[in-house]
Formats: sequence, structure tokens, C-alpha cells
Amino acid sequence: MIKIKNSILLLLFVIVVYACGDDNAFRNPFADVDHEALAISDNDSIVKFLKNHYYDATEDVLKPLETGKTALFDETLKLKIMEVTENDINYKLYVYVINEGSAAPEPDKGFPTVVDSVFVKYSGRTFSGNTFNTNVFDSNTSGIWFNLNAVIGGWTHGMTKFKGGSLKKEPNGDPFNGPITFLNSGKGIIFIPSGLAYPSSRAQNQSSNLVDTNLLFFIDLLDFVKDTDQDNDNVPSIKEDLDGDGDVNNDDTDKDGIPNYFDTDDDGDGVLTKNEDRNGNGDPTDDKNDPTNPNLPDYLNKNIK
Repeated sequence: MIKIKNSILLLLFVIVVYACGDDNAFRNPFADVDHEALAISDNDSIVKFLKNHYYDATEDVLKPLETGKTALFDETLKLKIMEVTENDINYKLYVYVINEGSAAPEPDKGFPTVVDSVFVKYSGRTFSGNTFNTNVFDSNTSGIWFNLNAVIGGWTHGMTKFKGGSLKKEPNGDPFNGPITFLNSGKGIIFIPSGLAYPSSRAQNQSSNLVDTNLLFFIDLLDFVKDTDQDNDNVPSIKEDLDGDGDVNNDDTDKDGIPNYFDTDDDGDGVLTKNEDRNGNGDPTDDKNDPTNPNLPDYLNKNIK
């Protein structure tokens, strides 16, 4: 019994020593990633790709640059360069606009905001400075709805450079009598640095085979919901960005842990935001009934119910 006990103690000692001596067994493989440096190298790689490829409109494909063709990088009227900051790191997002889109003859809704819901077709590929992967890692060819504040950052910001199309009406005036078709939709290519895609700085991304990888998406914006209201409180989600920093997630008036754009009672006074509409016009943002604070809407003022 003593011999067995001593053997067990020895085995435990060996395990402890091994574990302490081999930190790599439990080490985060992305712990040493310098994401600021990666942002710079990603941008260098994207710029190199843009300077060495062109868009073939006839075939709707990207091709290596040829004599007589214009590089994507030099198409200054079509290539939009956006400055985006996430986690205190500055990124450049490149959006190549093939067709801006327009809902004409329907009312033109303009461009979606970063919190609107969009109806889009897309296909995604990986790429580097010299080449892009012809294999599509994700796609939808029939159209799918996304909310732009619930997707990767490259989509959130890049999609705001396109307008939606208009639903084609059949001869009898019924748009649903036959295949659903959108006319003059927004089409383009979004070139996304890894920090605005699936960065390893976010733990939930670390098992993805796309982690810290530059991505490009061919997109076709068919339609979007202007002034999307995610919590149905009659205040568009974009107007719930009270500090105007472009991030609706850090605006929480009643400090209950639920951002205003998801909170049906923004000031936590027990009255739903949509019901703090004293003038009854369906817009809680123009009801200001506190004489001591005349510029504060009632739905953000817990002293007024």
C-alpha cells in the first residue's frame, strides 16, 4: 500500500513539474499577435492586390492587371477608402463600387446606416497581396437579411456605400407574380482587413479558419429597411446613438446593461418608450415636457412619465 501510495505521489509530482515547465501546452497560440502591426501589414497587402488587379465588367470577375487595363487602386471614382477605428486600432477599408444602386422609380431611400437591416446577395473569398482564392468560403445567391450591427465590421461600414434596388413589377403590377427580381441594386466588392473580419483578438474567432485573414466580398445590395427600429420603440436605432460616435452599443441611458437600441424602456421609468409620446404623432423624440430640462425628450427623462 505504501509503495503504491508513493508511486502515485511521484506521478503527481511529475505531472505538476511537466505542466509548469511546458507553458506551451496551455498557451494561447494568438497571444503574441501584434494587431496594430498586423493592421499595417494587412493594409500593405490589400494595396498591393488593388494595384495588381482590375475588374473585368464583362465577366464580373477580378483579374491580374494587364496592359491597357486600369488597376483597381487607380479607379479613384469607384474605389472608396474608409477610415475605421475598432479597439483603438485604425484600419483602412476599401470598397469598390461597381454600381451605387438606386431605388428609382421607387422613392430613393439613400444609403443604409450602420444599424439598418439589409437584404443582400454575396460571395466571400480570401486573398493576399498577389492572389485571391477562387474558392468561395461563404455565399448566398438568393438574398438574405442581415442587421449591419450584427455582422463583421467590414460589412457594417462597407455596406453604407451602396443603395438598394427596386423590386421589379410584373406587367399586371404584382411584384410577386414570378421570380422576385430587384433592379439597379447596389453592387461592388468590399476588401476587408483581418481586424474588421475575424481578428484573433476576439476569443470567439480563434477557432475560425478565417482568423486574422483578409477577406473580399462580392456584394449585391437588393434592399434595406430605412431607419431600422430593432426594439420597436418608434425610435430608429440610428437615433439611439446619443453620443454620435457611430456605436449604438455604448448608449445606455438607464444603465441597466441593455443598450438603448435594444431597450424598450430607455430611461427605466416603467413606461415604454413608444408610450412616452404625449403628442401622439408616433415619434417619442419630439416630446419634451420637463420645464427644467426642455431639451431632453421624455423617453430619456425618468422624471417625466
